[in-house]
Amino acid sequence: MKGQEWYQADDVAEEYDTKRFSRGGRLIDDREKQAVVEAVMPVEGKRVLEIACGTGRFTVMLAERGADIVGLDISAAMLQKGREKAQRAGVSDHLQFMRGDAARLPFPDDYFDTVFAMRFFHLADTPASFLSEMCRVSREQVFFDTFNRFSTRTMYNWLLPMGSRLYSEGEVLRMLNGAGLRLHDEAHDFVLPYGFYRSIPNTVAETFREADRSLGETPLGERLASVSYWDARVE
Repeated sequence: MKGQEWYQADDVAEEYDTKRFSRGGRLIDDREKQAVVEAVMPVEGKRVLEIACGTGRFTVMLAERGADIVGLDISAAMLQKGREKAQRAGVSDHLQFMRGDAARLPFPDDYFDTVFAMRFFHLADTPASFLSEMCRVSREQVFFDTFNRFSTRTMYNWLLPMGSRLYSEGEVLRMLNGAGLRLHDEAHDFVLPYGFYRSIPNTVAETFREADRSLGETPLGERLASVSYWDARVE
């Protein structure tokens, strides 16, 4: 994985949520949580695994909605933040955080109803193998997001410390097919890149977000979207 050592540093975990989901980044957080809830619902009683759960943004959210959920991450510092978040939310007794490697998931075949990963595949060095492993432990659904090759993200991707793996739709579909997954639904969003939203106040970002949504509803906007959400079913 790209940036593995950087990601596991204590200071990165301390500032992770603040740097990414404050200011206009709150709109990114809102949209990602909406995407996860819409994909996984109905949530209550469902056995769920989150890959690369980080500080537990989605793990805790789904536990609050009644999911039986495990959050797995390689960073001990991130997992500790997740446990603190779960305790504050009052759900620490019915979710589990585990340190582990997404390339070798410590679960039997078909163990979960749903397996999902957000903000993961842009750092994956062997994405097809990760997707196959997610499929192996899921009996029904795999959900994930990608950053898109033909989008505004290409304009600044080279400036990022670790860069990002960018995907075309054709590449994602080939990966799904190779993993034994069938595409059930897809959504594309954010013509304006994430970095732009994080750099401006939330009140200002709201105006740009409205314009972004309007453009995104057009064929041009869908083609230029920088983020895609992929909802697949195990065949």
